Amino acid sequence: MTAELVSVVIPSYNRAYCIAETLDSVLNQTYPTLEVIVVDDGSTDGTEALLAERYRSEPRLRYVRQANGGVSAARNHGLRLVRGDYVALLDSDDSWHPWKIEAQVACLRAIPSAGMVWTDMQAVDPDGVVTHERYLTTMYRAYVRFPREKLFRESRRLSTIAPDLAARLGDPLVYSGDIFSPMITGNLVHTSTVLLRRERCDRVGGFSLELRGSGEDYDYHLRTCREGEVAYLDAPSIRYQVGRADQLTIRPELHVAIAENGLRTLENALARDRQRVDLPPGVLDEVLAGKHAWVGEARLDAGDRRGARRHLAMSLRIRPNQPRVWALLQSSFLPPAAARELRSLYSAVKRRLRPGGG
Repeated sequence: MTAELVSVVIPSYNRAYCIAETLDSVLNQTYPTLEVIVVDDGSTDGTEALLAERYRSEPRLRYVRQANGGVSAARNHGLRLVRGDYVALLDSDDSWHPWKIEAQVACLRAIPSAGMVWTDMQAVDPDGVVTHERYLTTMYRAYVRFPREKLFRESRRLSTIAPDLAARLGDPLVYSGDIFSPMITGNLVHTSTVLLRRERCDRVGGFSLELRGSGEDYDYHLRTCREGEVAYLDAPSIRYQVGRADQLTIRPELHVAIAENGLRTLENALARDRQRVDLPPGVLDEVLAGKHAWVGEARLDAGDRRGARRHLAMSLRIRPNQPRVWALLQSSFLPPAAARELRSLYSAVKRRLRPGGG
């Protein structure tokens, strides 16, 4: 079978210190037919010179530069340039295992109904040490409610799809099905692990430019799942960097935006597709209440007590039996020092009441 072209889109901003490792992991894939599009989002650290020197004889690499516009704008720029039959997304501080694309193309060939396949991931600290061999379910809490064996319609062993790869990877399961409703409860997909069919990618469109700071990934993957069935390969195909200072998700000043973007994504999806959502009774109320509580706590931490009260009260209106949210709401009426003390006391009592808490 002729190897279809896979387009890899890598947005980057001031990642000269690590982008070579990322690019090498792509260019060393066992799947040979690749184009790599690096979208430099206005870097000022010499990224352009580094790539020009290191990869000057690499015909598969295309470098484009834009004025700084954020990760979504950079990804969208790259998506407009892709020429492949498949599209992969990769952050410029992550890296792939050599078999990733080969295995995922095999899965999509074997499962024609699936428009995307993603995988598990390893977590790696700034020193390169693997801290979690399987990090997907740790990072994405929606897996607590929907473990993989309950999430999908069917599963098969990789050996039924790609026997040689299966022998190297321990013959993991490959799951497939429609997961739009479970995705409403929270993200289940990590961006650097995905491979999409080009036609699914075109139907989904680009990443939202309104979700500044964080949350654009969840919105994008939710819309991807809205368009039809997807697949999941139960093996860690990437090394995901955790703990670096330039990661958006660990910056405290962005916590309000992260929480609000999660709520906005959910509300937009329900406004558009509420009739399609099939969840057990009470689950949707629990999710909505949780999103409002998350925004409320983030606003409380940021000193916006009025905004915090609005979201905490909405959470309790949807789901009254939430002792912690009641405590947060009460603390919003106290002076900041007293509020911190009340929250600390609540957390200490909760720890003591937990089994094994002393």
